[in-house]
Amino acid sequence: MSKPVYISEMFSSIQGEGMLAGRRQIFVRLMECNLDCTYCDTDFKKSDVFRLESRPGSGLFLTLPLPLSCHEISETFDGWLSQLPGAHHSVSITGGEPLLHADMLAEWLPEIRKKLPIHLETNGTRHDALRRVKQYVDYISMDMKLPSTAGCPEMLWDVHALFLREASGSNVSVKVVVGDHTTLDEIHRVCDIILSADAAVPLFLQPLSLSDDRVGITTAHLFRLQERASSRLADVRVIPQMHKMLGAL
Repeated sequence: MSKPVYISEMFSSIQGEGMLAGRRQIFVRLMECNLDCTYCDTDFKKSDVFRLESRPGSGLFLTLPLPLSCHEISETFDGWLSQLPGAHHSVSITGGEPLLHADMLAEWLPEIRKKLPIHLETNGTRHDALRRVKQYVDYISMDMKLPSTAGCPEMLWDVHALFLREASGSNVSVKVVVGDHTTLDEIHRVCDIILSADAAVPLFLQPLSLSDDRVGITTAHLFRLQERASSRLADVRVIPQMHKMLGAL
């Protein structure tokens, strides 16, 4: 295994978003991101240290040096799976944006996948990188960025369309964060992209979480958005950030 592994943290928690919401996972968070979303609450800056949960689910962390080898990560997995047999459903590879590290992932995901299924959380902007790793991924959670909530440029619509076409045929779902300023036109464009790739792809509407823990969308407007999406897609679900409601990592 030639490529060093750079992660920002590794911990065990409940998946709070999307198709695997409610599943216990081992989270491996990678550094760096190519976007700067207004609602992002994650520190993804590059560093020479990472945080490792001292015991899975404890919420207590050790600070350890980087880089790691795939063998070191694999040993940690073995220890956690031995401590809590059957507790974890899968491994969530998250960020930042994991696909910025596609070459590294292509080397160590096959080894990790021998232990648990792989769940990739991505901002859906690196279709070229996805092509290199999707054979090692069991679930893809694509976070489609809306200008109204993420503050990202309009050009991302075309980029998201390319990504979802690349992901088509995989076990992929789309998540959008929606708020009071999200428009019906935005939801219409999300539906267009999904329908152009695969009409069966599930869409998750996630209410915006504000910094003071309030929800940034009224129930009435959330229902309007859900109604518009459901008039065009077969599988539309509303799921808030469950891990925040639980006070989990």
